[in-house]
Amino acid sequence: MSAQPGKTEKSAKSVSKFLEVEAKFSVSQDLPTPVLTDLPGIEDIGATRSESLSAIYYDTKDLRLTRAKITLRRRTGGHDDGWHIKLPSSAGRTELHHELGEAVDGVYTVPAQLLAHVRSIIRNHPVEPIAQVDNQRTEQVLVDASGAARAEFCDDHVTAFSFLPGGQQTSWREWEIELAGDLPGSGEGTSFIRTATKQFIAAGARVSASPSKLASALGDSVNNAPLPPSLLKPDVDKKSPAAAVVKALAANRDKLVTYDPKVRADEWDSIHQMRVATRELRSHMETFHGVISGDKIAHIEAELKLLASILGLARDAEVVDQRWQSLLAAEDSDTLDENTRNHIANDMGREYTRAHRKAVAALDSERYLELLDSLDELLAHPPLETAAPESEQDSESSLVDAASEDTDPVVPSASETPEALETPEALEADGEHEGDEDKAAEELSEKPQKSEKEEKAEAKAAAKKAAKEMERVLAAHLDEAYQKLLKRHKKASKNWHNDELTLHEREEYYHDMRKAAKKLRYAAEAAGAATKLKTKGLYAACKKMQSVLGDFQDSVTSRDKLLHLAHAARRRGEDTFGYGLLYQRERAIGLEALEDYEACIKDIKQAFKPLKKQMEK
Repeated sequence: MSAQPGKTEKSAKSVSKFLEVEAKFSVSQDLPTPVLTDLPGIEDIGATRSESLSAIYYDTKDLRLTRAKITLRRRTGGHDDGWHIKLPSSAGRTELHHELGEAVDGVYTVPAQLLAHVRSIIRNHPVEPIAQVDNQRTEQVLVDASGAARAEFCDDHVTAFSFLPGGQQTSWREWEIELAGDLPGSGEGTSFIRTATKQFIAAGARVSASPSKLASALGDSVNNAPLPPSLLKPDVDKKSPAAAVVKALAANRDKLVTYDPKVRADEWDSIHQMRVATRELRSHMETFHGVISGDKIAHIEAELKLLASILGLARDAEVVDQRWQSLLAAEDSDTLDENTRNHIANDMGREYTRAHRKAVAALDSERYLELLDSLDELLAHPPLETAAPESEQDSESSLVDAASEDTDPVVPSASETPEALETPEALEADGEHEGDEDKAAEELSEKPQKSEKEEKAEAKAAAKKAAKEMERVLAAHLDEAYQKLLKRHKKASKNWHNDELTLHEREEYYHDMRKAAKKLRYAAEAAGAATKLKTKGLYAACKKMQSVLGDFQDSVTSRDKLLHLAHAARRRGEDTFGYGLLYQRERAIGLEALEDYEACIKDIKQAFKPLKKQMEK
């Protein structure tokens, strides 16, 4: 639908963006249009126009965009012709718009600015036309008493063509009601859509079973397109520990892909969330090494570490900038000169802009796209840690040893050669065993068959055994993560008052402790989701420890940046007193955060006690 009704903002490089909130209804060809002024707050019908629209929809061969509920189209005709991409949103759909542009050698190319928003999904795969939707539209703007638009009503007569194998031509009629002005994303807007739905259904319409015109156009032909690697089901026993690990990894892979376009658009907190997904992926791989393993794991871990460090530069700058703005707002002693205030207010903001630009460049790199492909391949074909039973290993070893010994080759006896099997004697001997198979079949038929109840009991027992094995394996990894945390806690506590270490070295032990708490939290989350282990208490305790040590680490990072600024100011011959003042304030804030540390480690130990008992049963 048009870009006018919703909340609109202009983004870089001629891309407009707005929130689309609408409802669709299937109607018969002769159903009369409802009385639209009966809708709440609608006083009159404003502008009315009829348009002939034609849209070509694009996607990869395996329909990565369509399967992710994203539509990409080039539409001509009407007042909002151009390239459109619609992305899922919590309140509706976010639509991005770009002008049509000119064809090059008779071919229209999707604008790179739009493809950037779906790069993590399509990677380097080309997009091509998959459907055409032609629409004869009558559009009415619904206005309130002041003449302001509240919604748009569209009566569409649609003819569509699927270009996929087995695709067909289809035709239908539908109504659309889309919110305008300030209604999209508001409670009032939600109420308006709900009331309109009731009235349209009463008039003979049905809520559309299809989420979009594209879905209706493709119909069943969507099933003829191959599945992308991200949707392939891994060949893993659903009740195995590996299945739980793969599920946890897949959740963070999906989060990584989801936050990619948000980072590119510089949405609030997106850098942080993408970094969390990256680090959690790596943490799961390290924690559950042994459930999944292999050279590919080590390579992916290294790539994830690099990506996290790039995102970390932007995240640190973002956090420090926020802290410095708070420090400035709280500083009322008039001891900061103008130069110091300007640097504190602006330098980290500029550093964040540079770091964000580098992060987006990393997301555009071939290396990053290859990482995403590697994750898809890993999750579709997980490299499971398998070990042959001792008896099988011994058997294999003896065969190898026998083959390597300098002995005469083993030759079958005359009675075992193919020629011997054809002799009369052999055939006579073989005849002696005629009927053995019949006898065996008779004996088998005489055995009592298992009842349905017995089969169900056996299946239940097997499932219980598999669940117990999964719990045992994940519990072992959980216990290992807990023991590592205890070791780091002892080092942090022991060295905090060690005068032989620098302040930075002593603080680094708490940074290591935070990493251990994070890994234990992720392990608890994965184990709790896949087994009956009650890990919620441990998860919550670790999360609180992460928060405490996170606040502490943020103050350390802020102090380091202040020290860097002070050195630069000294080289310029400027007064550095203000930097020292803020440095000490950050030091005090960090120490205050650390006051809750002992209570947090106590909570973690208390939360692990009942879990340990459950694991030992």
